[in-house]
Amino acid sequence: MSPLQQKSIRLGVDIGGTFTDVVLETGADVFSTKVLTTYAAPEDAIIDGLHQVCTKADIAPSDIGQIIHGTTLATNALIERRGAKTALITTEGFRDVIEMRTESRFEQYDLNLVLPEPLLPRQMRYVVPGRMDAGGAELVPLTRDQIEPVVDAIAKAGYQSVAVGLIHSYLNDAHERLVRDVLAERLPDVMVSLSSEVSPQMREYERFNTTVANSYIKPLMKSYLDRLRGRLAGEGVGCPVFLMHSGGGIISIESAAEFPVRLVESGPAGGAVFAAHIAARYGLDKVLSFDMGGTTAKICLIQNQTPKTSRVFEVARTYRFKKGSGMPISIPVIDMVEIGAGGGSLGHVDAMRQIRVGPESAGSEPGPACYARGGTRPAVTDADLVLGKLDPDFFAGGSIALDASASGTALVEHIGQTLEMDAPTAAFGLAEVVDENMANAARVHAVENGEDLSGYTMIAFGGAAPLHAARLCEKLGIDRCLVPPGAGVGSAIGFLRAPFSFEATRSAYMTLASFDAGRVVTLLTELQAEAEGFVRSCAGDATVLSEYKVYMRYKGQGWEIPISLTQPQAKAPDAATLETIFAEDYTKLFGRPVVGLDIEMTVWSVNATTPPQDVASVDQTAKPPEAQTVKTREVFDARLQSFVTAGVFARDQIAAHAVSGPAVIEEPETTVILPSSRNLVVQPDGCLDIHIKPEGSAA
Repeated sequence: MSPLQQKSIRLGVDIGGTFTDVVLETGADVFSTKVLTTYAAPEDAIIDGLHQVCTKADIAPSDIGQIIHGTTLATNALIERRGAKTALITTEGFRDVIEMRTESRFEQYDLNLVLPEPLLPRQMRYVVPGRMDAGGAELVPLTRDQIEPVVDAIAKAGYQSVAVGLIHSYLNDAHERLVRDVLAERLPDVMVSLSSEVSPQMREYERFNTTVANSYIKPLMKSYLDRLRGRLAGEGVGCPVFLMHSGGGIISIESAAEFPVRLVESGPAGGAVFAAHIAARYGLDKVLSFDMGGTTAKICLIQNQTPKTSRVFEVARTYRFKKGSGMPISIPVIDMVEIGAGGGSLGHVDAMRQIRVGPESAGSEPGPACYARGGTRPAVTDADLVLGKLDPDFFAGGSIALDASASGTALVEHIGQTLEMDAPTAAFGLAEVVDENMANAARVHAVENGEDLSGYTMIAFGGAAPLHAARLCEKLGIDRCLVPPGAGVGSAIGFLRAPFSFEATRSAYMTLASFDAGRVVTLLTELQAEAEGFVRSCAGDATVLSEYKVYMRYKGQGWEIPISLTQPQAKAPDAATLETIFAEDYTKLFGRPVVGLDIEMTVWSVNATTPPQDVASVDQTAKPPEAQTVKTREVFDARLQSFVTAGVFARDQIAAHAVSGPAVIEEPETTVILPSSRNLVVQPDGCLDIHIKPEGSAA
């Protein structure tokens, strides 16, 4: 095979909580598979899936020219608290910052509120003297003699990783670099993370927590990435391996090993990129991305074919998914809401005799009761099976046989007996609760962003999303939903659509009244050089574009909003222009500007990225011929609250056709449920275009 041919063969791999998705792209052809995630050695599932898709494509593993990988391993390690033995070195007086958190109470009226435990207990946090002021000037010197006793104590305790977070190091990192030098001399085998490199931003709680999280998962992720490279080499795969990061771009495996905290949410980020690509093909400017897998559901707003981004998000919310109850990570990230609602999410009845679903998941080991792998508690997949949404003989393309009787037993034992329900009624209750949880999360996310979902189009993907998407549309008042080809492995396909990118951020406080254009130009130039350097380490001589942002607020406010700048505005910044842009964006979010207050700028960022892939528009079909029903089965329709006779179709056999609900469209990696309220048109590119039925038509 020629080098040019090999370069066009790319592999996308997404490790999820239940399934590992593998997609092979060879020119215009795409081959995919889903295999159960192997928790003890995740690379085993990757190699298994790699061989399956290579067999389908009739190529050898050595023919692959590029691998792009996303994973939930970093997220799961933080959630499950199974990272490395880690120490924190911080400034005297700030030892308890990550435990004190902020003054915010995420549940204001709960008198028994319990705050989440910090990632590191107090005895694993150490202090050194020395102090920088808020402008970056040295107030109190720090010497090697003062650092060495602390390093000796860390050596004696046997730590694997050390986080260094000193006050105001985002403005002056000299003290942090000195601490790293001493650690490198005395403990060369210990991994070190500096807050001035991991998250050089103001707000010490978020910065320290992010740096601790990076250190906590660094040995685990480095070990995994080293094993993966070794296994791939053993299979004859010598191509470059890149990682998807949480901001929706691709970085090198070396950068990922150094800053693994940027891999948190990498899988969901690939899904958002996938949805944005579909939105561009259909010319959609308002899209709700709905990604539901085996463990979680992710919801993201995509406007003008671009996912919304943020610079802070939370991992492992512990209190009913309330904002503020999780672990804040201060890195560039695609802004989405993630809840514990997946095919493996477990249902139970609480003390108030209410059905609850998640966040606990059966995962792939043991899995839902119907997997017959030792699970006895009912999961969402069990409910879907009992409600007729799944074919027990065609789950995951027939590779996993489902036991419907085990599902019924689990539903009755854990829900039905308590609430005096039979299996179908318990399944309806469980499914309706999880659907309402996801719909409510979407409503809240839209309100927080000042959006009305009624004018949006949903794009649904992930192994479980097409089963539930139409019901969510009914609940949210969304008239249109697209289920693209490869929906069951959407995130892995998204990896192959993502650009190489890296966002560099830095805090530099100033007000418009004291605006310093020269300082801003210097800062943005330095950030651009840093971001472009990361991208060029992956993409070589490719064209690199720069996107500029500043985070602004009215004086006295606690949080900022992001303001995008054009390149001319970044190269020649002007206070009046910034004020105008900020007032417009602030008014869009909150209804009106605040007159008479000075405006503050706190954080600046530059995102360097390779140009997006060219996207061909779809010549959409309006009224193709109706597909002929040859097979039916009974499926529960939640809106009608009864079983209905639904036509069953194989997705690859209804090209260029229309289908009227109720119907079931099956494919190896997912199943699409079309309720009685919806019609479906198969577009020329294979997208299932689901619309609400016209008024007056049969429901």
